[in-house]
Amino acid sequence: MDNTVFVRVSLFLGIFAIMAVLEAWLPARQSVLGRASRWKGNLSMVVLGALCSKVVLPASLVGVALWGDNAGIGVFNNVNMNHWVAIALCVLLLDMVIYWQHRLFHKIPLLWRIHKMHHADSHVDTTTGLRFHPIEIVLSLFIKAAVVTTFGIPAIAIVIFEVGLNGFALFNHANIRLTQKWDDRIGKVFITQRLHRIHHSQLKAESNSNFGFSVSWWDKLFGSFKSRATKPDEDIAIGQKDYPATNDNAGIIALLKMPFNR
Repeated sequence: MDNTVFVRVSLFLGIFAIMAVLEAWLPARQSVLGRASRWKGNLSMVVLGALCSKVVLPASLVGVALWGDNAGIGVFNNVNMNHWVAIALCVLLLDMVIYWQHRLFHKIPLLWRIHKMHHADSHVDTTTGLRFHPIEIVLSLFIKAAVVTTFGIPAIAIVIFEVGLNGFALFNHANIRLTQKWDDRIGKVFITQRLHRIHHSQLKAESNSNFGFSVSWWDKLFGSFKSRATKPDEDIAIGQKDYPATNDNAGIIALLKMPFNR
């Protein structure tokens, strides 16, 4: 656990760099706005979200888990189970929670106003996977902290889950396109770029599908999986109609104000 920060940051930067290079080399779609204009706003949300998280929960989720372990609080801290089996179950549990959290942020109007900022990006690339309003980051943190406390999630399971969540978010938002054969093969287990672009469609019937950030089986299990859009991948209308692709809509202040717009 002593090297978790180094491992997490190294993997994050490594995956981000690989996706960014692939996007520049073999982009699936062309953006109306320049990369600099969009990236400045999107990457700023990462910094602001991290700062807000540090303010509301200085100990972090790992700290909450260690506290629960020491206090003997939570389901998995009070059952006799193989350590690695417990870790695997907890990672799956956290992933399912994030699936349902994501789905509820689409379903409940007040939460959708916050989450809509993520979907208002007119072009999906790897930075879109980092573009979440600080309010959503804080709400998600509270939800995860409640789950960690209730179930007694081990700290190592949180590290594995968060590394995976961040890595997959960078991967499936990337502006690349796999061949149809490999897309279909990988899509049997994981959410691919094409599958996630369906989720970013302007059509409600399509954006209300493929909620998984990593694996595709939660969508299949809970009836929200959509394997094909109504249009070819290159023709899907991405973003939100009320936030067209302009430099003003991509700015930091505009992104922060979006949940409060009428």
